[in-house]
Amino acid sequence: MIKIVSNKRKSFIKRNEIYFWTATINNWNRLLWDDSFKNVIIDSWQYLSDQQLIDVFAFVIMPNHLHSIWRANKPNGNESSQASFLKFTAHEFRKKLENESKDSLNIYKVQAHNKAHEFWQRDPLGVPLFTFDVALQKLNYIHQNPLAKHWNLAQKPSDYKYSSARFYETGKSEFPFLKNLWKHF
Repeated sequence: MIKIVSNKRKSFIKRNEIYFWTATINNWNRLLWDDSFKNVIIDSWQYLSDQQLIDVFAFVIMPNHLHSIWRANKPNGNESSQASFLKFTAHEFRKKLENESKDSLNIYKVQAHNKAHEFWQRDPLGVPLFTFDVALQKLNYIHQNPLAKHWNLAQKPSDYKYSSARFYETGKSEFPFLKNLWKHF
């Protein structure tokens, strides 16, 4: 019997399908504790959404990682949408740290031929959402993340600013790129 091994990365995302996607800051550093770094992520999602490259249905930005439910609609030139997101945010993180905290920048220094710093861990997790039940479970997981005991960032999901929870609770969004998952699922 021949065993077939798949070399699909866990970050593999097919276009036009909805995924739960998690990206983590390298070495679980808490770079995203500062809201200005969270805003880099928001700005990137807004740009990619404005270009109709992605649709973002849900998200939470935690101090050292993010979870989202999104769809990649088309590539950004020769790059995948997720590669564009990771590349842009990494460049912006580097610029911010160069201006604000060069010592903190050294934490992300790497010996690589194509970059001097690495902000995101390699191969973020992409899980396709095939059923309503799985989508609902992931949406609830995203929105409950800030309430976890080891974070304790909010009393209720809608209190946490960098999340789509308030949108799903009230129907109002502070984030123009955000789309209702249930209208697209």
